[in-house]
Amino acid sequence: MADEVILLNFWPSPYGMRVLVALEEKGIKYENREEDFSNKSLLLLQMNPIHKKIPVLIHNGKSICESLNIVEYIDEVWNDHSPLFPSDPYQRSQAKFWANYIDTKIYEIGMRYAKSKGEEKEAAKKELLEGLQVLEEQLGNKPYFGGDNFGFVDVALVPLLNMLYTFTFAGKFIHDEKYPNITSWAKRCAQKESVSKSIPQEDKVKRFVDEKRLVLNKD
Repeated sequence: MADEVILLNFWPSPYGMRVLVALEEKGIKYENREEDFSNKSLLLLQMNPIHKKIPVLIHNGKSICESLNIVEYIDEVWNDHSPLFPSDPYQRSQAKFWANYIDTKIYEIGMRYAKSKGEEKEAAKKELLEGLQVLEEQLGNKPYFGGDNFGFVDVALVPLLNMLYTFTFAGKFIHDEKYPNITSWAKRCAQKESVSKSIPQEDKVKRFVDEKRLVLNKD
């Protein structure tokens, strides 16, 4: 009997995109179910009763929550194709360390930058660029963060970084000259089918952002 794999998702979420990239990279058949945040489904509330948020992977009726935890689960269960983790225990620990750095540093600041204005936005931008400089040095001249192969750290970073780098409507500030390693990596990742299929087109994201601004600015 074939595995039943369902992803509860919301398409603009970079956290959901991580899971999509992992599923596509592994060639797993899955159903992507979009959630309405104004009217969360009973299934979402049942499958993630603690946080009540996406993404949630449902594998044969069992739920797995939190994006990095889901990606790690996917790699362990479907371990016969495109491994995302290195086999060496030390290298695995390093991959988890840097993915956590991306989660707690880059993503949190990136979300603050997207939602803030004025001085607060500029402060978040400065902090974000400092964090990207750390990743620039960590990546070095390697094709991917784990070396020659696309892996866990790449999956963790690619949705947010590719949008920050390639989407121009919000003001492009990650420049090739200052971040040559990161920008080359972003271009390399964008050529992968698993990434291009998982990250929405800029015009779709722009429409979503513009509509959200209109709602927030209504009296």
